[in-house]
Amino acid sequence: MAVIGGVAAVVVGLTGVGVWALVADGDSGDTGTVATSGDGKAPRQIKKGPLSAKEVRTAAQEFLGAWAEGDTKKAAARTDDSAAASKALAGFRSRAHVSKVATSAKAAQGEKVPFAVTAQIAYGAKRTSWSYDSALQVVRDTSTGEPVVDWKPSVLHPGLKDGRTLRTDEKGTPPVRAVDREGNPLTAAQHPTLADVITDIGKRYGDKTDGSAGLQIRIADAKGKTEQVLRQLSKPTPGKLKTTLDAKVQRAAEEAVSGKPKASVVAVKPSTGEILAVANSPAKGFNSALRGSLAPGSTMKVVTSAMLLDKGLASPGKAHPCPKYASYGGWKFHNLDKFEIKGGTFAQSFARSCNTAFITQASKLRDDDLTKEARDVFGLGLNWKTGTGTFDGSVPVQSGTQMASSLIGQGGVRMNPLTMASVAATVQSGTFRQPVIVPRSLDGRTLAKAPRAMKPGVHKDLKSLMKLTATSGTAAEAMAGLSGDVGGKTGSAEVDGQKKPNAWFTAYSGDVAAAAVVPASGHGGDNAGPVVRKVLQSAGG
Repeated sequence: MAVIGGVAAVVVGLTGVGVWALVADGDSGDTGTVATSGDGKAPRQIKKGPLSAKEVRTAAQEFLGAWAEGDTKKAAARTDDSAAASKALAGFRSRAHVSKVATSAKAAQGEKVPFAVTAQIAYGAKRTSWSYDSALQVVRDTSTGEPVVDWKPSVLHPGLKDGRTLRTDEKGTPPVRAVDREGNPLTAAQHPTLADVITDIGKRYGDKTDGSAGLQIRIADAKGKTEQVLRQLSKPTPGKLKTTLDAKVQRAAEEAVSGKPKASVVAVKPSTGEILAVANSPAKGFNSALRGSLAPGSTMKVVTSAMLLDKGLASPGKAHPCPKYASYGGWKFHNLDKFEIKGGTFAQSFARSCNTAFITQASKLRDDDLTKEARDVFGLGLNWKTGTGTFDGSVPVQSGTQMASSLIGQGGVRMNPLTMASVAATVQSGTFRQPVIVPRSLDGRTLAKAPRAMKPGVHKDLKSLMKLTATSGTAAEAMAGLSGDVGGKTGSAEVDGQKKPNAWFTAYSGDVAAAAVVPASGHGGDNAGPVVRKVLQSAGG
């Protein structure tokens, strides 16, 4: 038994190991523990318990002082992760081109110490100062018990986290000057509905243009790409970014939805997949045209029909039931105004948008049949890389009533004008071509491809169904006057708690396809049809 610093210690012999077991003196309080030692040297006491205000202040001052002095090694040693801190502090000097640093601690808030930083930036001939606020946390080192800075990248700057660095350079993302397919300017001021798209494609592709970001202090990710510009030190030069949009069609799309409380429309080029126009009302709201997720109603019958034709469950000229009612999964379905077509054909049922003509086929289908058709032939639900953020459709596998509902565009099926314009485009050309708004040639990205092509016979029959609908069916009024290679489909999607259904319309004319939705407005042909027609006409349809 020995007494060391007022603490009784017992040495217990183990094979080749010396172990110091501590027994605290009853009068000394809980002052800490003693580190084990196997080399015969006196044990070292490890401090425990809350940090004192003095310990917090001293640890913060020692770290900030060493940082300001440029002593990276010393500053890093005053943290609980000297390796990470040393690397980050050195990078702060080199990558951010900081020549001098001044730090000033503010009043501590418990173990947190806010502080101010003024950094002198020296980049080439450019000299400037940059000030900001940050904060650090003081903790006890787990191995020594000494007060040290809890190292996190945010100590250097509050905007930093793992993998991010501060940089001063001219390699950031330049602003962009978006133009249409013919080089006509597209600005957010002229086209407010495109504001979010222009901003997004600028972030994604600005560094692939001929523009210059100017000298910036920025936060970069692990690949050096700009996360945030903290300060602009010299004027940037915008780079020209070409899109697939058509200024003429874009203006028509904007005019077509203007004045409506809510409406969205998209136009695409079937032969290439290029997006020609995107418009929303209100213009400065959520981009429902590209990112919306709504039940598409009877416009989904285009995809369902392709599936039925593919499986031999329907044929345009053959008799097909269209009763007033049809039940499946315990639910009784009916048609608009409970109409029926006695002794009619599938073509007649499609043209009049007969719900029960599709529900009667549910018992002959597997739960995943529609999901496979939508994905494998129409590319819906695949990962589209259009060049901007989009929702690419969802046709989940469902059963019972929900599966039957999905056949007529209800249930869990979710689409938007972009995906439904793509559906019409696929019918027009017979091949799914992933929509794009930024040409693939700019970055060589891999576009989504449908696993299989539409069968020639199915393609021919589906086009005949859509043409019949556009010339003498529910889409005829909206498509009147358009001739040549035309096709259309109306839709009305019921929404719980909504008095009127969402109106849908998708169609093509020549090498242009378009789709629109006008929420809570009623019948698709009357409300969404005129929007699509105006867009098709503007494109020469």
